[in-house]
Amino acid sequence: MSNLVQEFNSYRERMNEVILAKDNLVLKRFWNLDTHTYESGALDAKTKELLGLVASMVLRCDDCIKYHLGKSKECGVSTAELYEVFAVANIVGGSIVIPHTRRAAEYWEELQENSGEGQ
Repeated sequence: MSNLVQEFNSYRERMNEVILAKDNLVLKRFWNLDTHTYESGALDAKTKELLGLVASMVLRCDDCIKYHLGKSKECGVSTAELYEVFAVANIVGGSIVIPHTRRAAEYWEELQENSGEGQ
């Protein structure tokens, strides 16, 4: 099986470099705002990543889901916590979120494997 995590991160990094090299001030400011939004404040970074994950699942953005899964992993989210987030996203978004939950679960499994945690 291909390494979903490596492929996603490599593509994201490469394309971000292309986009940022165009030196568009509005895009740079937006991305800066996005980065700072997920920093700890009244809510910790972990909680914010989980909120971002739910929103991404409900909006059905697979790239966003992968990004927030990776950040959630970095923040120490457990598999049990993650599946509660999946449950919230499915309740809020309805059955149309199920395919995104499948892909999110697949990506999480690979994140786990890459970190040596397994299932």
